[in-house]
Amino acid sequence: MSLIFFACVVRVRDGLPLSASTDFHFNQDFLECRKRLKALSSALARYPSRGTAKGRNLSIHFLSSGDVACMAICSSSYSTIMAFCFLEELRWEFSASYDTTSINLASRPYAFIEFDNIIQKVKFHFNSTRGSRAKANWEKVEEELKFQPPVQLKLEDTELLNGMTNGGHSGVHVEVVPTYRMQPVTPLGILSLVLNIMCGALNLIRGVHLAEYSFQEDHEGIGNVIAFFVPFLACVFQCYLYLFYTSGRKVKTFVLLFCVCFCNIHLYGLRNLWQIAFHMGVASLSSYQILTRQLLEKQPDCGV
Repeated sequence: MSLIFFACVVRVRDGLPLSASTDFHFNQDFLECRKRLKALSSALARYPSRGTAKGRNLSIHFLSSGDVACMAICSSSYSTIMAFCFLEELRWEFSASYDTTSINLASRPYAFIEFDNIIQKVKFHFNSTRGSRAKANWEKVEEELKFQPPVQLKLEDTELLNGMTNGGHSGVHVEVVPTYRMQPVTPLGILSLVLNIMCGALNLIRGVHLAEYSFQEDHEGIGNVIAFFVPFLACVFQCYLYLFYTSGRKVKTFVLLFCVCFCNIHLYGLRNLWQIAFHMGVASLSSYQILTRQLLEKQPDCGV
């Protein structure tokens, strides 16, 4: 029978198990495959983001993304495409439940064992599916695997990995880039970007002109120069935060908004109230757009 027997989530840099399904099979093949999965998990940083270790009866599939990797033991007859659909589903569920900081701070095995409930639910969903698959989603995943095929290992070869890791031999490290997908850019978001670029340019131009005067004649005006350059940098970082996902976005957004507001208040006299209100309004609009543009909740479920 084609099934997913076991799944787990591990930390890529050291193979620390973060969570795993708690149902166990006690036949010898499965227990041996578990040992090889543990050895492979400690060497995931050496491999690309997708990989498969094939055995006669059981196979191990893994999918790495950023700090974590999802791994599964499946019957060898189980579809490789479906196995990676399953791992992709787990990855998105785990990313939605835990942030990068908590993952990096985990110091004991199975620190997120409560995630087992999600693993069991997704595993049951994939194992019990009998309906037809959505052709478009199936073809999309198949095309991705053709474009970036998983690295192929022999299950027997994973026995060597544990010795290599403990012996300190270094393998080729392949950097795994997180593939976060954010919601589409909205027209209001585009407007906030344009206004932010305009405000940043105004701050830079005013700051450069004031700097030329201050360095030559009025050395007490250095504070005002800084008050122009800080909002310029804040505008640049606000554009970056809107376009790209980073950890701690909320804190960074409020810090940037505070910098813009504080500096513009400091510039009262060099700017009138309407100009200050305009700059603070643009910064507030950009902050709102950053906070409301979130990650996509989940990937397509590949028709299962």
